[in-house]
Amino acid sequence: MFEIDFREIITVGMVLFAVIDIVGTIPIIVDLRSKHGHIESEKASIVAGIIMIVFLFVGEELLNLIGIDVNSFAVAGSFVLFFLALEMILGIRIYRDEEASSASIVPLAFPLIAGAGTMTTLLSLRSQFSTINIVIAILLNIILVYIVLKSSSKIEKILGENGLGVIRKTFGVVLLAIAVKLFAANVKGLFV
Repeated sequence: MFEIDFREIITVGMVLFAVIDIVGTIPIIVDLRSKHGHIESEKASIVAGIIMIVFLFVGEELLNLIGIDVNSFAVAGSFVLFFLALEMILGIRIYRDEEASSASIVPLAFPLIAGAGTMTTLLSLRSQFSTINIVIAILLNIILVYIVLKSSSKIEKILGENGLGVIRKTFGVVLLAIAVKLFAANVKGLFV
């Protein structure tokens, strides 16, 4: 449980990076900044990190309380990841959020950074990877999220609309492959 494995950290970190899709959400962040003024990057990053880590530890107990096993949740999570990947690859919106009235915690920390896809992914990953490696990957992603939030306007200018589109589609394909792997690894557990 407390064995640090850099390969696992990189794998989990890549999965979370693809699910959080902070680079792909730069246009949304820029739009929120123009609508609501200053975005509190530190606050949004810290709150998102706390939400993810707390859910990582109490999410399974919450599932047990309502009678759902981790394999079922992981399979359901693989479907969520599959649809998120389709959104990223095809440039369509399957899931729509309501319009936000402020951008400090909602919708940045939740649900943009630590949303349903991220929560599902965390519990799905917990069924395959060591908890300490997931926590380290969460912290690394939160640092990345903070850096991107702080420099979102610069990144948008550097990459341009086409560059952001390429990154989003690339991570969409990676996420699609991860969804298939997650489904295959956990679907057998449903019939045991």
